[in-house]
Amino acid sequence: MEEEIQFIIDGTKEAMAKALTHLDKKLSNIRAGKASPAMLNGVMVDYYGSPTPLSQVANVNTPDGMTITVQPWEKGMIPEIEKGIHLANLGFNPMNNGESVIINVPPLTEERRIDLAKQAKAEAEEAKIGVRNDRKNANNDIKELDISEDMKKNLEIDVQNMTDLHIKKIDETFAKKEAEIMKV
Repeated sequence: MEEEIQFIIDGTKEAMAKALTHLDKKLSNIRAGKASPAMLNGVMVDYYGSPTPLSQVANVNTPDGMTITVQPWEKGMIPEIEKGIHLANLGFNPMNNGESVIINVPPLTEERRIDLAKQAKAEAEEAKIGVRNDRKNANNDIKELDISEDMKKNLEIDVQNMTDLHIKKIDETFAKKEAEIMKV
């Protein structure tokens, strides 16, 4: 019985931690004014007929806060990289100099900053929903255990405390990202 309880608690902790990790990953893709290689994480390029992540066919760097350079390992990949960036619909206009692809990251307008903040808030809300679903699943598992009502209540309180802690972390992560986005 003790093992079952520990399994439920550990599984719930792990699931809630995954929601936070997923949120961090999603927020890293939302740009906050300065260039970052993470902005191109979702870009796929056609590498000899198979869709391949950009990071597997080129080196992505940011020489300064407003420029991203993509240095392909094969020069013949430059047109495919440009095409992949266009298809990713990131709002960038890639240029090539024959050696690499250069992307000038335009400064964000106030309106765009507000849109990005809303997008970040939506991602945070989705993470909270995930954590609440994890709580619900844990509470359902607890109800099925063959233990006293007092123990069930105590376990539900533990799960609620875990939920509150993760929701607080999500709020802090969002607040940090929002401040980063809104900073001119």
